[in-house]
Amino acid sequence: MKLFKISALALITFISLTSCSSDDDATLVNPEEVITTLTATFTPVVNGEVVTLTSRDLDGDGPDAPVLTVSGDFITGATYNGTIEFANETVTPAEDITEEVQTEGDEHQIFFQQNGLGTFTYNDMDDNQNPIGLSFIYQAAATATTGTLTITLKHEPNKDAEGVSEGDITNAGGVSEASANFQVELVEL
Repeated sequence: MKLFKISALALITFISLTSCSSDDDATLVNPEEVITTLTATFTPVVNGEVVTLTSRDLDGDGPDAPVLTVSGDFITGATYNGTIEFANETVTPAEDITEEVQTEGDEHQIFFQQNGLGTFTYNDMDDNQNPIGLSFIYQAAATATTGTLTITLKHEPNKDAEGVSEGDITNAGGVSEASANFQVELVEL
């Protein structure tokens, strides 16, 4: 009889632990994507060469620094149509993350941080008419200079915060999913 009581108690405990719980209402969270590669392409509106900036970090947070490449110089005063692509190259074939950033545009924004290199204007918007940054226009400064252009992808920024919709990262919050610092040069034609 004692064995029966212990077995019954164990069965009741098992059933109560595996039955419905308040976790049934939990929703699946879309995990952050792995982004190893950021490619920004600047196509001149008039004459000039396409400039491509690439950051490739195949070991993620590992010991190796990202490999940064800049394919050429920007021309002073020139206007460029720009696009940015993100990829995960740790898998074969490489996974294009750009479409997910576009689809979830209300949860993403790209920021262009620089000083004296020119101006960046967003050319794409999310469903709430807030900027994303996968498409942009770059107006190069009128005088020759060199500097650092930092491109950052933020996940869940506060797009309503002061200055964020104009591209100011200061009040954006959120999480940086990808960021790269490029040394660029503006030269006279």
